[in-house]
Amino acid sequence: MKPLRFIPLLAALLVPLLMAGAGRAESESEADYAQRPEVQAFIEHVSRKHGFDPAELRELFAGVRQQKSILRAIAKPAEAKPWYQYRRIFLTPERIQGGVAFWDEHAAAIERASQEFGVDPQIIVAIIGVETLYGRRTGRYPVLDALATLGFDYPKRGRFFRGELEEFLLLTREERMDPKAIKGSYAGAMGIGQFIPSSYRAYAVDFDGDGRRDLWDPEDAIGSVAHYFERHGWIRGGPVAVKARVEGDDYRKLPRKGAKPVVPVAMLERHGVHPPSGALDGVSKVVFLEYDQGPARKEYWLGFDNFYVITRYNRSPLYAMAVYQLSGEIAKARAKQARAR
Repeated sequence: MKPLRFIPLLAALLVPLLMAGAGRAESESEADYAQRPEVQAFIEHVSRKHGFDPAELRELFAGVRQQKSILRAIAKPAEAKPWYQYRRIFLTPERIQGGVAFWDEHAAAIERASQEFGVDPQIIVAIIGVETLYGRRTGRYPVLDALATLGFDYPKRGRFFRGELEEFLLLTREERMDPKAIKGSYAGAMGIGQFIPSSYRAYAVDFDGDGRRDLWDPEDAIGSVAHYFERHGWIRGGPVAVKARVEGDDYRKLPRKGAKPVVPVAMLERHGVHPPSGALDGVSKVVFLEYDQGPARKEYWLGFDNFYVITRYNRSPLYAMAVYQLSGEIAKARAKQARAR
């Protein structure tokens, strides 16, 4: 029976070794995307469709690493927060004053983009402020890893991200980028304006005329954001949203379809929704918007076509309202500073 006293010691020595081995196996399994059948099928698909070298892609994917922090981040996006918490992230003195400084520094490019694409300058600035704090936070994740992680290990939106991965491979070939070197957001968005690969390919412009579409360059980013908004129907000087007063609960019967204006203006008063006098002149349809201001407190807005355009950049009505309100605060702060000079 005496040998039994050595079992705890043996176990103490073996368990860490076994766990380390299991950890290595798990890590290798997660990292070795090139050996996974679905990745091999993806490589075959894009090689056949776009003329990539399959061997080069297999070598590229052999170096891809799953990013668990990305899977955690996408499960808890900021847009899941209530409005009163979400607003605090973006409507801050830092972003307002940063917007004024960015506008002043790049005034010529912003004015040129505004004139060329018909987009209000404060909206261009606010988008860049919300997305990356004026280029200070463009993302720390390798974009290749991010898109592979979400494309092959996030079934809920895997098809979408595999499409973006395909677009990313095309983008890096077209723009002569090293796909292993590019960093961005956890969702694979890149540059000062945070364009996903398909948007980069479709809407990025060489606004500084150096022969490259470089969205880490402020001038190209400014022009590209404005171009994106023009292509999605922005109306310069047009209304974005107005606050409304609501009586009763009948407003709940109003039609809703995301952020698209689908509510006939004639229906509002009948359902207890009262816009400011004259605010809807010449408008046929709006979107009814409801925001949490805190426990048991609501704020109601009516959004116009320009509000819907902002949601083409990010689908969340929270995002669109944050951009709109930040743009107004930046414009006011800049005008105030101009008067004080």
